[in-house]
Amino acid sequence: MAEPMRIRATMSGDVADVKVLMNHPMETGLRKDSKTGKLIPAHYITDVTASVNGTKVLDAGLSGGISKNPYLGFKVKGPKAGDKVVVTWADNTGDKNSAEATIS
Repeated sequence: MAEPMRIRATMSGDVADVKVLMNHPMETGLRKDSKTGKLIPAHYITDVTASVNGTKVLDAGLSGGISKNPYLGFKVKGPKAGDKVVVTWADNTGDKNSAEATIS
């Protein structure tokens, strides 16, 4: 099971500033294990989606070139304080994770 994500969503005027820290190893499949010399299998996030009150506001594709525990920040115009933000990711091994936060 995936470790939890951290989401912070705050309002500034009519724009919500959303910041997400996704706990994930993000292995490219090109790095070798220092003890065995064998390649570490690829394991990285491929898709990230975000929605505000059920309306999709972000749909992103990632690859193995992103660092461990990726940080994603984005802004959304229109939501209000108290609205719910849900962020979901899926990786190349079929693992998925989702977290939600209330905009403050």
